[in-house]
This record gives sequence, C-alpha cells and structure tokens, in this order.
Amino acid sequence: MTFRKLTTADYPLAEKTPEVVRGKRGKALSDLTLAGVLSGEVTLEDLSITTDALHQQADIARDAGRATLAQNLQRAADLVDIPQDVIMRVYELLRPGRAETKDALIAAATELEQTYGAATMAAFIKEAADVYERRGLFRRRY
Repeated sequence: MTFRKLTTADYPLAEKTPEVVRGKRGKALSDLTLAGVLSGEVTLEDLSITTDALHQQADIARDAGRATLAQNLQRAADLVDIPQDVIMRVYELLRPGRAETKDALIAAATELEQTYGAATMAAFIKEAADVYERRGLFRRRY
C-alpha cells in the first residue's frame, strides 16, 4: 500500500516507482515473469487491477488537474472487489427506464455501501437517483 500521494512525477509507475506496484496477492512487479506464469507461481489474480492501483492512478490524475478522471478512478476502486453479478444488476438499474422508482437505486446504493464498503460508488448512485427523479427517468420507456 502506498503511504504517500503519488504525483505526475511518479508516472508511469512501472518505470519510475515500480516498488509501489503490487498485484492482488501482493506480488511485486518484478515477480511477474514469464517463468513465474509457466510454473504457475504467477496467476491471473496477480495481474488483476487492485484497489490500491486505482487509488494511485487517481492521485496522479488529480495532480495532473484531471479531477473528473480521478473521481472515475476512485469509483472504479470501489468496484474491484464487488462480485460481477452485483455490478451487472446495479448497472441494469442505472439504465434509464429500468428502475421503476428512486427507492430501487437508493437500495442498490445502500447495498454497495453497507455490504461492500463502496461509499464513493454509493454516493454516485444516490446522485444519479436524484437526477433520474428530476428528469423523469424512472418511467418505463420501452
């Protein structure tokens, strides 16, 4: 885990600060070798994006003046450890005309926050629920 905020001076991380790059099982970037893959020591999980990596990228985006990108990366970090079926269910609710009421989106946001600790994503969904309500997007459109 990174103990300092990264900046644009640290980018690209693999070249300038490879010691902060870790896989889901904690392997260092230098441990991700073809020999490791062939021996089974390196698995797909070692190559998957991590919450820390997304937070690091958000730090860099923020330092570069790209606040919206940083926010998107923060939300993505919230989603890393949420099961795919939950993500797809919430995604379906976010499609205009799919959720019948604001309560459905609020319930999804509450689940993400309470069950998975995804507070940033939950806040985004609650904001979307307010926008959908203002724009009348809860009606079935199809």
